[in-house]
Amino acid sequence: MLIKRRTAHPLTEQDVTPEAVYQDRRLILKGLGLGAATLAFPTQAGVLDLLRGKEDAPQLATKPLNSKPAERPANLVLTPEEKATSYNNFYELGTDKTDPARAHYLKPEPWTLKVEGEVAKPFTLDVWDLINKTELEERIYRLRCVEAWSMVLPWNGISLAELIRRAEPTSRAKFVAFETLFDPKQLPGQASSLGGGIEYPYVEGLRIDEAMHPLSFLAMGLYGKTLPAQNGAPIRLVVPWKYGFKSIKSIVSIRLVEEMPPTTWNLLAPNEYGFYANVNPQVDHPRWSQASERFIGEGGLFGAKRQPTLMFNGYGDEVASLYQGMDLRQWY
Repeated sequence: MLIKRRTAHPLTEQDVTPEAVYQDRRLILKGLGLGAATLAFPTQAGVLDLLRGKEDAPQLATKPLNSKPAERPANLVLTPEEKATSYNNFYELGTDKTDPARAHYLKPEPWTLKVEGEVAKPFTLDVWDLINKTELEERIYRLRCVEAWSMVLPWNGISLAELIRRAEPTSRAKFVAFETLFDPKQLPGQASSLGGGIEYPYVEGLRIDEAMHPLSFLAMGLYGKTLPAQNGAPIRLVVPWKYGFKSIKSIVSIRLVEEMPPTTWNLLAPNEYGFYANVNPQVDHPRWSQASERFIGEGGLFGAKRQPTLMFNGYGDEVASLYQGMDLRQWY
């Protein structure tokens, strides 16, 4: 079912970040004066050497989806598709922004997704059966990276709550844990320290009420086509009021659990990346301000316009009640 919600900051197709820009995170950090040494991660040389030592990986073909289009908000501009698919953070495919679009080793078909844990009816889902036999819905969402850049993207998929309800969560289900595929042959950044010093597989988590919120989305498409590898094929999470690293890619497992699950960036740098990671212009990253962001749209990357960061990325009317009574400086 298509969910239409009016917000104080509606987005339109003009607000969508061009597809090519969405693919390159490290360049933005360089533009902010933050190099690899500042990040305290291994250099990308190992990944690049690995990729150069092989023949170019074949491009992952995308195909049109059966998806009900969203109503285009009049005041939102979509990011061009070529930017959104060429400027990406997906360290399993390389830590430079342009690496994921070049390193198409991921083979997303066939693909299964397990839904298990504190549920009455665990199941394993054939993702491509879902893609091929379901009319998906399109949702145009803002995407805000913790690195202070943003896009507007048209995702195709289903509500996360729809899948969770099918498993019939028990009263013990307080959180939802997500896990990415672990396969260094398909995701070479998972080999040794080539993927930014992260311990793989990548894991993420939400509180159960966050996961069941109508805005939480499982995307299987982008711009009306199946997801490219660099964007998290074949299925990824999209939680638009949180920083982008919460929207885990290439998911193989959704587990409902009683205790707060570990999350990759919180494990790596707990003083910089909290469990909640709600977009908040009043809480800066320890190394840069979050008060404003570069919107990646038409034009060059460093010519992107700077705009104020919106609380909860502009979705406060819908989600602020989830955090009533919480100190958002403490629970960042």
